[in-house]
Amino acid sequence: MRLPRRAAPYLFIAPFFALFLVFSAFPLLFSIYLSLQQWNPAEGLHTMHWVGLENYWYALTDPWFHDSLINTAWFALVSGLPQHLVAVPLAFFIHRRVKHGRDLLVGAYFIPYITSSVAIALIFSTLYSKDYGLINAALSELTRIPFLGSPLASLQAMKDGGIDWLGDADYTRPAVAFVVFWRYLGWNVVLYLSALQVIDKDLYEAATIDGAGEWQQFRHITLPLLKPMMFFAVTLTLIGNLQLFEEPFILVDGEKGVASSVMTSAIFMYRTAFSDGDFGTASAVSWLMFVLIAALTWLNAKLFGRESGSSRKGRGRQGGTDVAR
Repeated sequence: MRLPRRAAPYLFIAPFFALFLVFSAFPLLFSIYLSLQQWNPAEGLHTMHWVGLENYWYALTDPWFHDSLINTAWFALVSGLPQHLVAVPLAFFIHRRVKHGRDLLVGAYFIPYITSSVAIALIFSTLYSKDYGLINAALSELTRIPFLGSPLASLQAMKDGGIDWLGDADYTRPAVAFVVFWRYLGWNVVLYLSALQVIDKDLYEAATIDGAGEWQQFRHITLPLLKPMMFFAVTLTLIGNLQLFEEPFILVDGEKGVASSVMTSAIFMYRTAFSDGDFGTASAVSWLMFVLIAALTWLNAKLFGRESGSSRKGRGRQGGTDVAR
């Protein structure tokens, strides 16, 4: 039996749609349906019980969920914002100053991004170890330096044998935030460097002739032309940090009391589903986070769009700008 000729294209793309429906569309729709149900998966599908929006209300009134949102926002600011504050000038420096070995240098920054999260966690668990970690060993040596080591030596944690980076709530969050910052810094450097390479060099040459210094060129040429890439990079950082899971989950033992200080919304959702067996509430939390991420992404787009629009209007009224001013 021969199929009509016009049916051939649909036959060729049928495998994609079949995989999409099974592994993407169905889980998505089922999670929406599940968020309106009370269900223990160990008892089978027939035990599903319709509860409507009760799961959403339970999540919104749960103090643990509130704490996880605060932790998530803290990580988004402390580990996310410095990524761009460091990546933009670093990419500019590499673009303007590094001529030989640039690819090797950029590759070194990019390696943490493609390295396994488990491998990174194992390395930093060793570095952060209270008893034999290299960080505490280095701090211990610094305490012997006059003036510089006095503030370190006065810390009670150093008197007790070293800072318990992953066992003390006062240090655990900054320690995990540094790992997140270190891992994703190289990714943002690559993004900004790729954007810098397409900026017309004639702009910098004209600015140099006008007497503009490197800082003035960076402020009046580089930053305005990097805004589209900034919007893209900040959006990715925003989405990634609001879904932060791997680093705090692997680095900090969930059985310790300090684990609550790094419990992000993604970890809260995971524990609600797989520790408490409440898949309905976990699905509701996932959709609440989806709404939050969508709202913040929209706000981010508005902020960047408003700045770009204002700058375009300003250039239109003035008929140009004096970079060297």
